[in-house]
Amino acid sequence: MQYRPTAAELLRDIAALLDDHVIDEVNPALQHKVRVAANLAKILEREVDLAPANALRESDTIRDLLGVPASEHPPLTELRARLADIVRTSDVPGRSDDEVWEALVRITRDDLAICKPGHDTWTGDDWGDGS
Repeated sequence: MQYRPTAAELLRDIAALLDDHVIDEVNPALQHKVRVAANLAKILEREVDLAPANALRESDTIRDLLGVPASEHPPLTELRARLADIVRTSDVPGRSDDEVWEALVRITRDDLAICKPGHDTWTGDDWGDGS
């Protein structure tokens, strides 16, 4: 049985309440804090919705990059640490720089979809300097 409202729904409603009703009712000195609180609720809503699938994709991506057998399921924190250690000190064995780059971009896009939606679709074609 799914209890309603879900955590994501509650967070969405909190953000809407702050954005649509509270912001105009508080003094100007508090309005920025209300905007920040609404934005944090939106980030948390996206995290509740997206983080489990993102973590699974990230784990699979890193396991594939490092050649970790499918039968092994180290914690994501351990996989991240292993990848970071290898990337800091050398190339990932058996992987081109392009393969590693693409994997890191996929992971970063998933993170951006939570914390900064819209930035997760950037292609790198427009650097904003006219070049």
